[in-house]
Amino acid sequence: MSRKIALRRSPIHGNGVFAVADIKAGATVAVYRGRLITHRQADRLYADGAESGHTFLFTLNDRYIVDGNVGGNIARWINHGCDPNCQAFVEEAEDGNPRHDRVVIEALRDIRAGEELTYDYGITLEVRQTPRLKALWACRCGARNCAGTMLKPKRGRRAA
Repeated sequence: MSRKIALRRSPIHGNGVFAVADIKAGATVAVYRGRLITHRQADRLYADGAESGHTFLFTLNDRYIVDGNVGGNIARWINHGCDPNCQAFVEEAEDGNPRHDRVVIEALRDIRAGEELTYDYGITLEVRQTPRLKALWACRCGARNCAGTMLKPKRGRRAA
């Protein structure tokens, strides 16, 4: 199988993943790989995660997180975008074992060779989203609808 993606320097942030060949809508572009850890282990290892503005952690399910810092692949370099051309979703294992679930990155639309791949990280923090944290988690995607931050409102909050 030919490689359709490659790691390059990104105008969005540091490294990024780019299409080196056209990719059709609905195609799987990558599976997010890394060490499987529990939420408790992630809290212990990366307790200051909210303060870094950078993460290679991907929530897999209620029990596990994929830690792309260890054993991660090219998918960890796909940047956030407010108008993404890809989506990430969890594919539950057929055997029902949450350890076998996986994170799949799929093209939302046709992607032309040379385009940078992005998806909406959907980051929610359990702490108050101060202007300082929003700036720390700043989005630099350049989309017309850019929210300016990768952070999403906390779940369960209702508009007044």
